[in-house]
Amino acid sequence: MFQGKIVRIARPTDQLDKVIKFYTDGLGFQILYRFENHEEFDGVMIGIPGELYHFEFTHHRGHLVGRAPTQDNLIVFYLPNQPEWQSAVDRMKEIGYEPVKSYNPYWDAMGITFEDPDGYRIVLQNDTWSTVSFYNASPSPDEIA
Repeated sequence: MFQGKIVRIARPTDQLDKVIKFYTDGLGFQILYRFENHEEFDGVMIGIPGELYHFEFTHHRGHLVGRAPTQDNLIVFYLPNQPEWQSAVDRMKEIGYEPVKSYNPYWDAMGITFEDPDGYRIVLQNDTWSTVSFYNASPSPDEIA
């Protein structure tokens, strides 16, 4: 039912301009759409044109939402090509973001974690991950019973 469908990951922010810089200048995403004062909300859709996912960040004027609830709120990007991964890490550092130690040490083994202005974290993982291989490794319902 959901295969091939568009995914929007949406969350509020108190620092819309700083978050935009983090995801565009740092991660290389583009502004796909921007709106202002839509029923007291300002917001932006950020992503890569043509991809099936994008991020929406909104700010409700006159309201505070605070920081991420935990240090384990992650978005993980798998970048198996080492030079491409290193370029992404370097770009984050060039705009002033330094890596942070991951809450879960698993992510430090092959990745580097950065914290956005709201405390949400992204992991640049120098590895692959395949839903096909994971699915094939899972036990069948008969094996569980």
